[in-house]
Amino acid sequence: MIDICKSFPGVKALDHAQLKVKPGSVHSLMGENGAGKSTLMKCLFGIYHRDSGDIIYNGRSISYNSSKEALEDGIAMVQQELNQANKMSVQDNLWLGRYPMRFGAIDGVKMYTDTNRVFAQLGIMGIDPKAIIGGLSVAQRQMVEIAKAVSYDAKVVVFDEPTSSLSDKEIDQLFKIIAKLKKKGCGIVYISHKMDEILKISDEVTIMRDGKWVRTDKAKDLTMGIIIKSMVGRDLTSRFPPHESHPGAVALQVEHLSSLYGNNAIHDVSFTLRKGEILGLAGLVGAGRSELLETIFGVRTKSEGRMFKDGAPVSNDTAMESIKNGFALLTEERRATGIFGVLTIKENSTMAALSKYMTPWGLDNGHMEEDTQWVIDSMSVKTPSSKTQIKSLSGGNQQKVIFGRWMLTDPDILLLDEPTRGIDVGAKYEIYQLIIKMAQEGKAVIMCSSEMPELMGVCDRIMVMSNHRLAGIVEGKDITQEKLMSLSLRYM
Repeated sequence: MIDICKSFPGVKALDHAQLKVKPGSVHSLMGENGAGKSTLMKCLFGIYHRDSGDIIYNGRSISYNSSKEALEDGIAMVQQELNQANKMSVQDNLWLGRYPMRFGAIDGVKMYTDTNRVFAQLGIMGIDPKAIIGGLSVAQRQMVEIAKAVSYDAKVVVFDEPTSSLSDKEIDQLFKIIAKLKKKGCGIVYISHKMDEILKISDEVTIMRDGKWVRTDKAKDLTMGIIIKSMVGRDLTSRFPPHESHPGAVALQVEHLSSLYGNNAIHDVSFTLRKGEILGLAGLVGAGRSELLETIFGVRTKSEGRMFKDGAPVSNDTAMESIKNGFALLTEERRATGIFGVLTIKENSTMAALSKYMTPWGLDNGHMEEDTQWVIDSMSVKTPSSKTQIKSLSGGNQQKVIFGRWMLTDPDILLLDEPTRGIDVGAKYEIYQLIIKMAQEGKAVIMCSSEMPELMGVCDRIMVMSNHRLAGIVEGKDITQEKLMSLSLRYM
């Protein structure tokens, strides 16, 4: 990819960007959110049309009008935000647009067999090809998307944040898949903010900043320090901000909480959360972490148990009731349950706090604009204006807007489900600072994360879920990765 330029209204997303990928190699692409990584790959994949520059693939200049053309020519992409037909089956999603046919009709038997064959080749287990994909976990849906890309027998495969919702075991499986592709001569483009992964699997690394190429190096010649400085243009001496915690009175008491929804139900969970405390929530993918937060917030129906806020009972039977009670929930899947893609940043920012803008004559637009600008400034959102559609922002900037949305409701208890998922190291640090600042102001925070170092670096205590039960709570001074993993496996 040579001198690729791409502009959107009010912003130049790519400015003479460069990338050179060799067959049989893993080439990682790094940069802050908004650096242009995903935009560059979408130009390759036919989702966007570049304004200028050239793409040479197997010695010929290419320009695809659609992702279908790219796939048929041997270029596949596993995108960061899953874009699947949620009400259709796994096998339908895998073969959509290229169904096996027999006597003019879809050959269901062959489709089922071919799906199992692809899964077996990749070592993917436990996913029924006939299951409705919307009912699977985020991690399982991600593995289906990876299988779909590989099923095209592609010569170039792009992985955009593929491990953001995978467990350690699933990440190992993904790396085995990548090793197989590499051995077959595929060129792999790997986008991730996880530097330990990058240094582990990459042959070469290209770093971008503000839509421009910064440098390309062999992975063995790089360190985390070099990568961070190249990405953000400055030294970042510590991954986590220093902080002191002074937890106060009990803000939330949960007693014997259980929920409905069959295999995804949580069972008999009890804990306390104090004002000024950041309580971590750990566990393997599928352990019930998200289900616990959603039950507390009222988007899942509780079957048993009681909750008390500041000593008074709260039911939180609906999300609206929870917001009125001073709760906020930042969900794991920002595209599916976080953003309103076709609406503006202003509309997304003020959505949860509309009542505060109500006047006898309608909504106070000036007040809404003022608060939206606060979100943009305080969260360092990269956007041309508050009127920009949120779907045109990078994933990390979308996450910052959602975070700002909840800040505008002034919550007492903040439930964060993977708050830094798909966010670069510089933006992560800003989110950590914000979480710590909220705790220092007396807010109570529960923070769920799949990254143990993140929980250990930010949280005062960590509770661990195992098979939808609370396996234990570890105090700050006693926290080790070994203890957390041991508790994660307690009820498996």
